[in-house]
Amino acid sequence: MCLSCCTGKIPEERRVRANDREYNEKFQYASNCIVTSKYNVITFLPVNLFEQFQEVANTYFLFLLILQLIPQISSLSWFTTIVPLVLVLSITAVKDATDDYVSVCHTHTHTLGLLQKEKWMNVRVGDIIKLENNQFVAADLLLLSSSEPHSLCYIETAELDGETNMKVRQSLSVTAELGDPNSLASFDGEVVCEPPNNKLDRFCGLLCWRDCKYPLSNHNMLLRGCVLRNTETCYGLVIFAGPDTKLMQNSGRTKFKRTSIDRLMNTLVLWIFGFMVCMGVILAVGNAVWEREVGSLFQSYLAWDLPVDNFLFSAFLSFWSYVIILNTVVPISLYVSVEVIRLGHSYFINWDRKMFCPQCNTAAEARTTTLNEELGQVEYIFSDKTGTLTQNIMSFSKCSINGHAYGEVIDLLGAQPKRLDFSSFNPLADPDFCYYDNGLLKSVKLGDLHSHEFFRLLSLCHTVMSEEKKEGELMYKAQSPDEGALVTAARNFGFVFRSRTPGTVTVTELGRPVTYTLLAILDFNNIRKRMSVIVRNPEGRIRLYCKGADTLLFERLHSSNNHLMNITTDHLNEYAGDGLRTLALAYRDLSEEQWEEWSERHRQADRATDCREDRLADIYEHIEQDMMLLGATAIEDKLQEGVPETIAILSLANIKIWVLTGDKQETAVNIGYSCKMLTGDMTEVFIISGNTVLSVREELRYSNYLYSSLYPSISLFLPLQQCPPPPGPPAPRPPSSTTLDSISGEFALVINGHSLAHALEADMEGEFVSTACVCRAVICCRVTPLQKALVVELIKKHKKAVTLAIGDGANDVSMIKTAHIGVGISGQEGIQAVLASDYSFSQFRFLQRLLLVHGRWSYLRMCRFLCYFFYKNFAFTMVHFWFGFFCGFSAQTVYDQYFITLYNIVYTSLPVLAMGIFDQDVPEQRSLEYPKLYEPGQLNLLFNKREFFICITQGIYTSVVLFFVPYAILSHGTQGTGEPLADYQTFAVTTATALVIVVSVQIALDTGYWTAINHFFVWGSVGSFFTIMLAMHSQTLFSIFPNQFHFVGSAQSTLVQPLVWLTIVLATVICIVPVLAFRFLKLDLKPQLSDTVRYTQLVRQKTRKPAGRCMGGVRVGGVPEGRLGARGGFRRSGYAFAHQEGFGELITSGKNMRLSSLALANFASRHSSSWIDTLRKKKHSNTHPPQSGSGQKPHSNSTAVVQT
Repeated sequence: MCLSCCTGKIPEERRVRANDREYNEKFQYASNCIVTSKYNVITFLPVNLFEQFQEVANTYFLFLLILQLIPQISSLSWFTTIVPLVLVLSITAVKDATDDYVSVCHTHTHTLGLLQKEKWMNVRVGDIIKLENNQFVAADLLLLSSSEPHSLCYIETAELDGETNMKVRQSLSVTAELGDPNSLASFDGEVVCEPPNNKLDRFCGLLCWRDCKYPLSNHNMLLRGCVLRNTETCYGLVIFAGPDTKLMQNSGRTKFKRTSIDRLMNTLVLWIFGFMVCMGVILAVGNAVWEREVGSLFQSYLAWDLPVDNFLFSAFLSFWSYVIILNTVVPISLYVSVEVIRLGHSYFINWDRKMFCPQCNTAAEARTTTLNEELGQVEYIFSDKTGTLTQNIMSFSKCSINGHAYGEVIDLLGAQPKRLDFSSFNPLADPDFCYYDNGLLKSVKLGDLHSHEFFRLLSLCHTVMSEEKKEGELMYKAQSPDEGALVTAARNFGFVFRSRTPGTVTVTELGRPVTYTLLAILDFNNIRKRMSVIVRNPEGRIRLYCKGADTLLFERLHSSNNHLMNITTDHLNEYAGDGLRTLALAYRDLSEEQWEEWSERHRQADRATDCREDRLADIYEHIEQDMMLLGATAIEDKLQEGVPETIAILSLANIKIWVLTGDKQETAVNIGYSCKMLTGDMTEVFIISGNTVLSVREELRYSNYLYSSLYPSISLFLPLQQCPPPPGPPAPRPPSSTTLDSISGEFALVINGHSLAHALEADMEGEFVSTACVCRAVICCRVTPLQKALVVELIKKHKKAVTLAIGDGANDVSMIKTAHIGVGISGQEGIQAVLASDYSFSQFRFLQRLLLVHGRWSYLRMCRFLCYFFYKNFAFTMVHFWFGFFCGFSAQTVYDQYFITLYNIVYTSLPVLAMGIFDQDVPEQRSLEYPKLYEPGQLNLLFNKREFFICITQGIYTSVVLFFVPYAILSHGTQGTGEPLADYQTFAVTTATALVIVVSVQIALDTGYWTAINHFFVWGSVGSFFTIMLAMHSQTLFSIFPNQFHFVGSAQSTLVQPLVWLTIVLATVICIVPVLAFRFLKLDLKPQLSDTVRYTQLVRQKTRKPAGRCMGGVRVGGVPEGRLGARGGFRRSGYAFAHQEGFGELITSGKNMRLSSLALANFASRHSSSWIDTLRKKKHSNTHPPQSGSGQKPHSNSTAVVQT
């Protein structure tokens, strides 16, 4: 509790009065309506047009349109520009509106008042809301009362911080009595609190009611995005609504994302415009010289048109005329085609049946159509853990009991192992429990004492609550999924936890009910990494049961356990290698004297006013000694299907994967081993866990020292002003980013939220990035949603790489919005991440197909499309430039205006669209088998400034051939009748025909994957050219529109001349043969990996290869799924336990139990009532300074709001 709250002084306070909307509306607080769209009906047109005209090309075409409206300088009709411009603006606007509508079309309903039904958006500050079990919290609420004893409330905060263990909240005792709607409707308390902020673990306020003031803290609050668990009903007062909630305060703004190709295109358009201006200046100067030297001779009978009165003004008008004529180097049809291609790629993603999940009935969805080619350039993936890599389902997998390992079921015949049926053995067994090793069940049935004691410990040493509504129908309320899995396992093997009171635990042991006296709970915390219970059995024997991390528990065993400990250690190593979460189990028998002595010391330490926590820790340490080892458990935190394989394949594609999770370090590291991000044969795993700036810097530099000792020729970069130069010769220059990336693979980095907060500071972020980027895997644990976004932003800033963030919860929204590409998993944590994402699907394994198939193909297709498009348009436009030197620089066009209009719309549009939508270099199977094929996109090799200049150089060369070859031949050519062929219309038809044929042959060479659509479009476009040209040059159209069609009969008379066809063939050969020669030499001397793969595919069709999978050029086969390789003596603990401190004291206090008043009165005399204060103090002392998070719209849920 902050001091300002306790003194009643809160700066910039907010006042909320319950059930008084009129009073609260005076402050104009935000409603609970959350808008995540960029547009509304009023702002759509101006905002969308503003965004579209940020594209340089759109502004450029608008400028050209204005020029074409001036008759003195325009030699082309205005409709040649305005029609395509309006078309592309309309298509883009419809696409943007569709994308924006998809993200907000989900509605959320709830119940308002006692009987009314309303939507979440109608909730207002000051309303009292009723929540029911498993519902999402609709707004930030002050908990008033609940159905649980002492107004406790259990919540799951996975949407906020990624943690799946339950947390406890409690209302003020003064409002706990407000349990019925009538009394709540008359409640008129006023809350004075801090203004809206993004601090997830802090709240400061006062409740003023009945002339008294009660301090409020975060432990009285239910935040939007949390889920109510194990609590039938509760009531809360809305303090913050809508955008003021802490979830939305962390969500970040919706950003306008653009691809790197879009940004490059803007630069290229500016360059092309500059090039076009230079050509216009050259031709304008030529016009001035010609008009002065030659044109002046014609003034007597062919005067200048008004308002031209001199050669300089004529040159000025000629410049703008050529700007209009040459504008086709970047036709607006380019942008129409780009949008159509992107739309087609998006549909391919939506229609991909291999990315459809039948269990969830969910298909992949491209929620945006503007980022498809960016999927082929990703270098960094930032992934959440819970619900993204894992299923968030814990299952009892294996165990070791007295040196015997259970759980490994191998059928030599390869048959599927049978699931054990516990119903005949144990009528209280959980029907959903899965286990396959019959040996463990036989051991229990045969009365093995060690097995019995093993499961007896699991049934007693926990903080689980049991609810039995009907006889035999047990429902466990576990504070963590780990505990739930262990207690459920004990239940199925005959040791059924039935119920508990503050002083007893009742267990059914192999059908016989046994009640143990619960003497003490030695609670779990992150330092002890273990918990113990001390119980007395009905015979009066006192025994301590303990479970915890093997590294700590083994140190406290009796010396007689050494042999058993070695065997158990081998089993634990095996379990850890499988990525299982392990706990060691032990017990100790206590005499009555030992118990009495320790109990007295415990009471004294518990009542201490100073250093209470340290005193209790010492007392716990004293009793947890000389224990006897029972065995170990191994729990599987189930990964989603295909996660290890996906990570392995993406790593081979040179994609670095960072896991950013709010979970504990042990849990995150365990998952790292499970999904094979971390392996036992890694050279070093750097652990950064310092709590101060100096300690974090020292750890980063120590990591640099370890790295430099292994790679002495390369050292990580440390800022000179922070790192004193070592003695000896001068240090080598810092390695380049490419060098660091190329030698990564032997190291991993694990850093927690405390340390990351310091590492992200401006003076240390360079050291952190340098260290992290030499690591194959990076795991950031205990990070807040804001830190996730900051890490992504850091890589964007320092690496200039394309980033992708993937997650499934509201705590991932900021990360998803910050990354270049955001992917949402439609999982167990709601749809907030999906609503904020650019792409969504239901399984992490689909990511490899999204990137390596769809992403790579989209990038390849877009690059080939752009290269060809610039080529064909430079070949088309530059002919006008060369013609200017032969027409007196008069801005006369070579082709008729209809050919100019239809060239990019009809004659050449469909073939390049087909290539941009359907083209492939290798089949999808080869894209997955050879992940190295993905690297050209990361290095931006297929379309960059160099490739652009190559394309326009080829286009200029083609234009030279297409102009000068027909000019040279036709100027001296004659028809069969002896009449000359050197007329303007014959030259125009010959050049246009040669141009269409050359660019059609060129796209046939560029197309790597032919479909029926490609054939139809390529050869159909050539056929349509001849058909349309013959029709427009026909006598029929000329007779109807004599002023519009001036080329009457030109095509018919030109195309019957053999010399014309010889000219066309010669021009085509001169244009195409150099291209074929260059490609042949390149394929022979410097083939790309895709060329090699295609050749390999041809060889495979002739010879069969052994089965197996090839990854990045190395074929892999025969490795059992879910198994790591030999660990080479590597020893690490597989300990991971998602448990929260404080629940032991909560249980022994009896505050969370439904007991009679008499029982509670008797028990209260023996136990402290300050358990919740202790829990708050512990939580406060163990939490780091808060960071901001992220959020988005919640699930649809029913929520009751009480109104007067």
